[in-house]
Amino acid sequence: MMEILAYSYRGDLRDLIYTGHIAVVDAEGKLLYACGDPEKVAFARSSAKPMQAMCAVESGAVDAYGLTEEELALLCASHNGEEMHVNAVRSVLAKAGLDESFLQCGRHAPLYAPAAQALEQAGIPYSEIHCNCSGKHSGMLITAKYLGESLEDYYTRGHNVQKRITRMIGDLCDYDPEKIVLGTDGCGVPVHALPLCRMAYGVARMARPETLPEPRAAYARRITTAMRNHPLMTSGTGRIDEALMTHLPVFAKSGAAGYYIVGLVDRGIGIAVKIDDGSGDVRNMVVVEVLRQLGVINDSNMHYFDAWRRSEVRNHKEELVGYTQPEFQLHKQ
Repeated sequence: MMEILAYSYRGDLRDLIYTGHIAVVDAEGKLLYACGDPEKVAFARSSAKPMQAMCAVESGAVDAYGLTEEELALLCASHNGEEMHVNAVRSVLAKAGLDESFLQCGRHAPLYAPAAQALEQAGIPYSEIHCNCSGKHSGMLITAKYLGESLEDYYTRGHNVQKRITRMIGDLCDYDPEKIVLGTDGCGVPVHALPLCRMAYGVARMARPETLPEPRAAYARRITTAMRNHPLMTSGTGRIDEALMTHLPVFAKSGAAGYYIVGLVDRGIGIAVKIDDGSGDVRNMVVVEVLRQLGVINDSNMHYFDAWRRSEVRNHKEELVGYTQPEFQLHKQ
């Protein structure tokens, strides 16, 4: 079942529609609110990174190599490729006796335009370390190194690093790992698809870690605390993840193709959002609106999120000809 979550207007006419799915779940597994199909099976993409980072902590690698809290936040990042991110990736790898030549995440220009321009002006080609997933990959590499596993194929589906991650996601979400649908993410590692409501449940458990058995409760608390204490490291300048974690009692993680998760740490609630056409802009608007309807965003803090409440539609002459905005109501379950 699809549900319209946003409209794009051109003039007064509803020109485009954006459908999607929302699941809001508490730490006991109860579905509180939904839109569309909360059982929708979708690839979590980079929204799974906090759960993937759990394996690096659980393996002992994070402590054995002396990663700082800021570097732990980097393991959960889809970063901008700013200097602080690149330096942190190099530091994580160096602590394990590795360097960026071991990264198998592919390469793209930094997502932060000034960082990309600085490389171009200096005549420095971008490399794997500038990939927004290099922090996650560094966590996988140090885990393999610490456990004495092969490094050249750490990113492949059959490697123990990836098998442990799939099991971890299944455990946190109370979902049979054998039922998780695997694909290949943009950075080459396996990507995981499971029902939206199960992902939201896993997020809720990380938001209220006392619902997890020890020592995993402690690992989840460390990861979400690191993300909240260093939101710039988990995303970057001008990103919605940074804004949410700076101004609200949440941990948040964007994912490609219209996916997003938010954990309300003061309420033990997990939120998972999927936009059917993969629009990141619409995804961000919907996330802000979900948080507004849940009372997390209100008149006192709304101004921090004005950039993501709606977007303008402009023509080639930069004239304002319309706008896109969310229009939905969460359904109480």
